[in-house]
Amino acid sequence: MPTLSIFFIRASLIYFLIGITIGAILLAEKGLSTYSSIWVLRSAHIELALFGWIIQLVMGTAYWILPRHPEGPPRGNQYVAWLAFILLNSGIILGVSAIWLLNNPDLEAIARLVQFVGIGCFAFVIWPRVLTFRKEN
Repeated sequence: MPTLSIFFIRASLIYFLIGITIGAILLAEKGLSTYSSIWVLRSAHIELALFGWIIQLVMGTAYWILPRHPEGPPRGNQYVAWLAFILLNSGIILGVSAIWLLNNPDLEAIARLVQFVGIGCFAFVIWPRVLTFRKEN
């Protein structure tokens, strides 16, 4: 398994643990109704579960499992793929900070843009491998 896939999958599992912990707190609050201001964490929970866990797990698995290039670097430009990892995780951390700690919609929009650019970088790296697979079959 490539190192980048290991990083994607490990990061997704970390986000999964954080997201499930926040989700359990929210679920307990829903049943107990003792501390209603905890619902501020709902958006952060969604951010961590969707972008942190699911999207990153899919990206790590795709980077590992899709067919390799017959010539050149087997998985495409590794630097752009690492840039995608860094941008996606920076966007997630910035997004959770903007939602939960700072309550800043402008910073949240910037976080979404950083995540979008990270996913775009990943698509740039992975798409030729998808096309190569389609040409062989």
